[in-house]
Amino acid sequence: MFADYRPSHGYDEYFRSVDQPRNALRPLLSSLGRIGLEQLNRDHAAAAALLKRLGATFRLNDSGSRGVERILPFDPLPRLITAEEWTRLEQGLFQRLMAIDLFLADVYGPGRILNDGVVPREDVESSQGWRPQMRGITPPLGRWCHISGLDLVRDGQGTWRVLEDNLRCPSGVAYFLENRRVMKRIFPSLFAGRAVQPIDNYASELLRTLQDLAPWTDSPKVVLLTPGVFNSAYFEHSYLAQQMGIELVEGRDLVCEGERVWMRSTTGLTPVDVIYRRIDDDFLDPAVFRSDSMLGVRGLMAAYRAGRVAIANAPGTGVADDKLIYAYVPAMIRYYLDQEPIIDNVPTWLCARPDDRAYVLAHLRELVVKSVAEAGGYGMLIGPHASEEEIAAFAAKIEADPRNFIAQPTLELSTVPSLSNGELYPCHVDLRPYVLRGSGDWVTPGGLTRVALRRGSLVVNSSQGGGCKDTWIVDDKSLEPGSEGAVPC
Repeated sequence: MFADYRPSHGYDEYFRSVDQPRNALRPLLSSLGRIGLEQLNRDHAAAAALLKRLGATFRLNDSGSRGVERILPFDPLPRLITAEEWTRLEQGLFQRLMAIDLFLADVYGPGRILNDGVVPREDVESSQGWRPQMRGITPPLGRWCHISGLDLVRDGQGTWRVLEDNLRCPSGVAYFLENRRVMKRIFPSLFAGRAVQPIDNYASELLRTLQDLAPWTDSPKVVLLTPGVFNSAYFEHSYLAQQMGIELVEGRDLVCEGERVWMRSTTGLTPVDVIYRRIDDDFLDPAVFRSDSMLGVRGLMAAYRAGRVAIANAPGTGVADDKLIYAYVPAMIRYYLDQEPIIDNVPTWLCARPDDRAYVLAHLRELVVKSVAEAGGYGMLIGPHASEEEIAAFAAKIEADPRNFIAQPTLELSTVPSLSNGELYPCHVDLRPYVLRGSGDWVTPGGLTRVALRRGSLVVNSSQGGGCKDTWIVDDKSLEPGSEGAVPC
């Protein structure tokens, strides 16, 4: 099956070199070999058809294809991470989010890190995620980031790094769960003899985390607040609400009276304790944020400030996933925890700094430049793949608004074999684990592996042609040739 496969020049997660698979992957390669490439292609088509029947789609909202529904392209070759390696990554994720929570409590409170000059005040208060309305508010349990999706990458040497922090409304978990469901149904033989850590309890862990945020009652009423059916991630909103057994609501379904939030129903008003919001801060409450919002609930922030309702994630968390503030997270870890980062950042230049800006402008051909407030692969320049006209245009943008841009080296992201048009070839990947933090901490075993399916592409975002893979955290003993006995997955 892999006779014509040529690993990337960087770090390939299946092969050390041509015809030299990594020891941990040998059992899986044997299982794939027994299926054969022809059958794998037939099963791949069946998997795509199953995802379509399940409704696992997202809506494209760019100008060229507005409103088009499509499935997230799915690749059948799983990504494997050993349990030992995963344990270390878990520790790094918890460490990072603990520091970010302390940072958010600080910048909306006493501001010690700003007064001490560790993070410049102007960088925080000029962020599009900064919400001065949150000053003096303490969220339930003192935690701000309850549901987070941090993007991790492996560089050309196989070292894990944090690429981005997604702390407002991280998406993609429904596709992560459905990928496993499809793999078990279409490719059951690949699981034989492998102890793959289960992920089926995500919905119950998410509900427990949300319920933790309302310690004032023994039976919290939780709802999921969606912008509606035209949102790109509406499938995920409805899927998670159904899996948790909670109501999926829009802003018009809620009303605030007496500093409480109530849900309208056919039997009257029902009190709401926790809102898992999937709308941005700006639209939460027209009395506090955007006055023209039709998506939120007037009076919501007054109820929140009074401690009568919890919102996950807390408003204002967006300041910490600003791509410029991202560069300071290692310093936050040292400042608040007196520790070295377990998972480090990708090296980053801040165009707001004159010396960094001069370097970036002189090396645009070699760098990846990102707009600090954009997402989904938009607002980026990938220097090695850009034309002279694109480079000149980006240089002008940086000069005009340096605060809005950071730059990073063009990483040789790790690759995993992927299937396209009947062939196997190396594709660049990242990984988005989902971390839940209520009264305790929990992280999904694995996460959403996003794949840059366009050959040679470094952009994994679904809006830019990316797809996804199932991610397996595999007990180390099950990787030994001849091992038997799989656990439920």
